[in-house]
Amino acid sequence: MAALYAPTGAIVCPFGLTIALAENAAANGVEFRFDTEVTALAPEAGGWAVQVRVGGKEETIRTRAVVNAAGVYADVLHNQVSAQKLHITPRRGDYCLLDKTTGGFARHTVFQLPGKYGKGVLVSPTVHGNTIVGPTAIDINDREGTNTTAAGLSELTAKAAAMMKDLPIRQVITSFAGLRAHEDGHEFIIGEAADAPGFFDCAGIESPGLSSAPAIGTLVAGLLRAKLSLAEKPDFIARRKGVLDPRTLSREEYAALILREPAYGSVVCRCETVTEGEILDAIRRPLGAKSLDGVKRRTRAGMGRCQAGFCSPRVMELLARELGVDQSAVTKAGGASRLIVGQTKDSL
Repeated sequence: MAALYAPTGAIVCPFGLTIALAENAAANGVEFRFDTEVTALAPEAGGWAVQVRVGGKEETIRTRAVVNAAGVYADVLHNQVSAQKLHITPRRGDYCLLDKTTGGFARHTVFQLPGKYGKGVLVSPTVHGNTIVGPTAIDINDREGTNTTAAGLSELTAKAAAMMKDLPIRQVITSFAGLRAHEDGHEFIIGEAADAPGFFDCAGIESPGLSSAPAIGTLVAGLLRAKLSLAEKPDFIARRKGVLDPRTLSREEYAALILREPAYGSVVCRCETVTEGEILDAIRRPLGAKSLDGVKRRTRAGMGRCQAGFCSPRVMELLARELGVDQSAVTKAGGASRLIVGQTKDSL
């Protein structure tokens, strides 16, 4: 019956934004530890002892301050060190991604009226030309419960179809789910825990967490600066090295690029027209890709209609070669998510 038009609203690629920030942090000296589980926290003189598990081995990291940005696990860590308890409920959101043939269906991000569980199901274009539909909002107990369900997808489809006429839902190429960290008071918990000096929470950051992230980062950096008497890095690198996108080049520029670097003339992902050169760049960049999903989120190789059905073996070959590991060690998304579990016949 009516709508509120917000012309200053915008969309962004969440993978591209997050990876850009991480690469810039790495270029400025930040050390990243992947596949590392925090198992315990304890205050000590001058800071904190953080117990972690890496590959089955225990290790202690000592630090002057801890920033707790652990998503659906933020209450678990907070409650280890503070008497003022938090409780976070994983809130699952199901999404459907439609083929690029539907890219002109929604020209704006269209929300329903907000309700108890948030802004509700939306229909939106993406920066890459697809249409995205979702999310639902279903409270669950499983902090790793990112599986979709038939009931969730049916709810999503019905709500979106009621809002947008002739929704081309048959053009779905994939469905997926994510978890929001819903705090009982429906608040962002940001700041130093009153009874745990040097322990800073960024907890309960659900929607609009992505939009809020830059401001939250600035706020928490300021809190840390005041707490630890930090000084600005004099040689801070303010710009991230750009990513070469062959699609932005003229035919002449692209031909010259292929002459210099032939890998940019070899297409690996046909659905998204991603070249070997782009994949190699993604692996070799600061904080480069180490898994299939790492490559996919940087280059879109595997995000097209076939959903990596054709390009996965070739991407795995490139990852194994560049990382100096056997293909059986290549994972989908780190940890134990290996794709090759054995051989079907003996080697010759």
